[in-house]
Amino acid sequence: MSGGALIALASDEIVMDKHAVLGPVDPQLGDPRGGAMPAASILRVVQEKGRERVRDETLIKADIAELTRDRLGEEKARELARIMASGTWTHDYPLTVKRLRELGINVNTEVPREVYQLMSLYPQPAQARPSVEFVPAPYTPTRPRQASR
Repeated sequence: MSGGALIALASDEIVMDKHAVLGPVDPQLGDPRGGAMPAASILRVVQEKGRERVRDETLIKADIAELTRDRLGEEKARELARIMASGTWTHDYPLTVKRLRELGINVNTEVPREVYQLMSLYPQPAQARPSVEFVPAPYTPTRPRQASR
């Protein structure tokens, strides 16, 4: 959920099922040596050292970190980053279409039928612990059978 949110927030529009959710993000960008670095710190390094004094990988990560800010504007991006990454919600909190729209994120729930057809070709394996699962639309829960007498 959170990784998908990080990618989706860099887009002009998020297309998702009306029952789908995203999750709060922990704005970390992967480090090739393992671990991760906070996106805000990467931007600060580039700002303080200057573009010509940092490695190419740092510049690429800074570019990724700036995407949301450029699209939303400085003030809105800071507020969104604060809400999404400051522990307002737990890491597994489901951000619904309604909540995302309240945050000012452009969400389109008109998912093409072909997307559902493609997703049905990749069923998710059963797991021992609960997780977020894709449920093909339309979904109709089955009722437990009545015991016969």
